Amino acid sequence: MLRVLVIDESRARAAEICAGLALAGHQVAAVLASSADLTAQIEAIRPDVILIETDSPSRDTLENLAVMNAAMPRPVIIFAQEGDQDTIRAAVKAGVSTYVVDGLDPQRLKPVIDVAVASFEEHQSVRAELAAATKKLSERKLIERAKGLLMKSRGMDEAEAYAALRKLAMERSKPMAAVAQDLLDMAKYLL
Repeated sequence: MLRVLVIDESRARAAEICAGLALAGHQVAAVLASSADLTAQIEAIRPDVILIETDSPSRDTLENLAVMNAAMPRPVIIFAQEGDQDTIRAAVKAGVSTYVVDGLDPQRLKPVIDVAVASFEEHQSVRAELAAATKKLSERKLIERAKGLLMKSRGMDEAEAYAALRKLAMERSKPMAAVAQDLLDMAKYLL
């Protein structure tokens, strides 16, 4: 059972959505009339999924979603009446997992939520892989720069420089990248 935050300026549509969510086996965490101060609302409510019903998402809504997505990512579903390509691209860029045009059919809520959650999880996995690869590349660059510094200043070959960095990392119980950064920082002041 997922906790769903419903955002809809129309109380009648929101009631219809809540009924559809109950039939789909999900719990309504809260119903909001707008996406204003979304990050604070998400922090307080802690929903699993955010569902927005609107004619067309405003720039403010998309900006609030982008801020929320950076701080506390969640699967976001937008049901909209209008679906021009620029709006859809802006919505996806803001972190929307699923954008459904032509309004909401309460009977389709469960599969739409399932797709949004699966899409969100895959996107988060790719983001984590990218972050790990970027960090690893950054660490390798630091180690290479520190090795180059040792080779130049101490006349070591590459294997000796690497061994010296590794030995220093073990002695200090620090990762090699941290030792490399320390060495490069000290070199700024000494050289």
